[in-house]
Amino acid sequence: MSIDTSNADNFIKRIINEDNSSGKWGSRVHTRFPPEPNGYLHIGHAKSICLNFGLAIEYSGKCNLRFDDTNPLKEEEEYVKSIIEDVSWLGFSWGIRALFASDYFDQMHDFAVELIKIGKAYVCDLDPEQVKMQRGTLKKPGTNSPYRERSIDENIDIFARMKSGEFADGTRTLRAKIDMAHSNLNMRDPVMYRILHADHHRTGDKWCIYPMYDWAHGLEDSIEKITHSICTLEFENHRPLYDWYLDALGTYHPQQIEFARLNLNYTVISKRKLKRLVDDGLVDGWDDPRMPTISGLRRRGYTPQSIRHFSESIGVTKRDTVVDVAKLENALREDLNKTAPRVMAVLDPVKVVITNYPDEDLEYINAINNPEDEKAGKRKIAFSKEIYIDRADFMEEPPKKYFRLSPGKEVRLKFAYYITCNDMIKDSDGEITELRCTYDPETRGGRSEDGRKVRGTLHWVSAKENIKAEIRLYDRLFQSEYPEKGGDFIENLNQESLTIINEAIIEKSMQSPVDNCVYQFERTGYFIADSKNCTDKKLVFNRAVSLRDSWARISKNADK
Repeated sequence: MSIDTSNADNFIKRIINEDNSSGKWGSRVHTRFPPEPNGYLHIGHAKSICLNFGLAIEYSGKCNLRFDDTNPLKEEEEYVKSIIEDVSWLGFSWGIRALFASDYFDQMHDFAVELIKIGKAYVCDLDPEQVKMQRGTLKKPGTNSPYRERSIDENIDIFARMKSGEFADGTRTLRAKIDMAHSNLNMRDPVMYRILHADHHRTGDKWCIYPMYDWAHGLEDSIEKITHSICTLEFENHRPLYDWYLDALGTYHPQQIEFARLNLNYTVISKRKLKRLVDDGLVDGWDDPRMPTISGLRRRGYTPQSIRHFSESIGVTKRDTVVDVAKLENALREDLNKTAPRVMAVLDPVKVVITNYPDEDLEYINAINNPEDEKAGKRKIAFSKEIYIDRADFMEEPPKKYFRLSPGKEVRLKFAYYITCNDMIKDSDGEITELRCTYDPETRGGRSEDGRKVRGTLHWVSAKENIKAEIRLYDRLFQSEYPEKGGDFIENLNQESLTIINEAIIEKSMQSPVDNCVYQFERTGYFIADSKNCTDKKLVFNRAVSLRDSWARISKNADK
């Protein structure tokens, strides 16, 4: 796979270019993508994936996939597998460089002992609440732990006993000895190790002390000989600590660079909050098509190309901004418009009887699979005396600029004929159950030899040859543009984020939809067969994204 970033420019690339020009790092570029396996990846991670792997590709370097598995209480093998699947699906590979923080637990321990020996780390008996109380504030310096001046030998002994499992959870920590009056709170004797008697998904019960992220992060980068350690902005205040640990140890020292994380409106991007949605049964798992997870986007019908192009389009900056989710949706539309096969599907059918069409005739009409791609070819679709059109394509009393079907109005059936509505049949409730029309047999293919203009073009499906399907119309999960503002984000859930249509009518060619193929339902939107619920006996399609509807915009403006 090739990714064109030649026209892109950002401050990270400028740093790399300067480093390469000076010969720093031996003109190497070695990045990493380091997720914690405590949940499924989301669209924010996709930006980081594209950035880190993209830089490695552009500079002929390397990018490691590294799992920061330092917290056994939250991490699971399920998440590891999902991360591997997501990164691979986006189109990136890492060769043999699938690594884990847990690979380095022994080295991290030895580094910690080294810090103790040079008097820069100590065992503290304060509990977490006491540590917090003594930390101070931005305006008030912290207070030294009463255990800060323990001797080196005592610290080595107690730390060894911590490792052997002698002490209970939370009773002791190993802390760096820096400065309790430091202006950066992260530098006020941060915790390096805590006691956790918990099985790890890879190391089992070998360890009962586990490294904190800030301690592990820099060491992992150092061990792997990373050149540019690219993080999101929330780690900017942690960089002095990253540097302090590596400088104190005198070991290989990568450069940490921070960029603005991706924020989307109408979306929550937090693994903790996304997990709550899953655990509380408010969505259909991590891969619910309404979720901003990569697996959810995949199930909804997003393509790897659309996500990569979206990530490139929003750029890389040092300033936090909120991106309109419509930009992500447009990236998908642009990709699918070029690639998606077209089919006919009627979601809210009303029968049309063409009164002057022969009763028993059934003809097959050529339909273009994708007007944007000549190589996609054509298919045959059935046409008969009775067809279905979408109920929204008929109005008994149409307003101005309404070009669809109405009494006495002539419209084009896509690929087929011109028809004119002559009559309609209603039930006892006044609901239209059937439209009576005539067709012009000289307009086969949707063209008229006399050159008369017909503005409206409708999609349709034959009543003789079709299949029924369940259609799931997904909308934004949250009704508020900023769901995390002003109280519990759950209160901003969009109760109409999913609409299920039980008996849509689709052309017969869709009887066996291609796996992972996104189709355009003509004039309706882009749809994909649901990976969980679609079977040979029951077809289920998810709407990936709608098409732009000019009439909808006109109607909206008319209501103002």
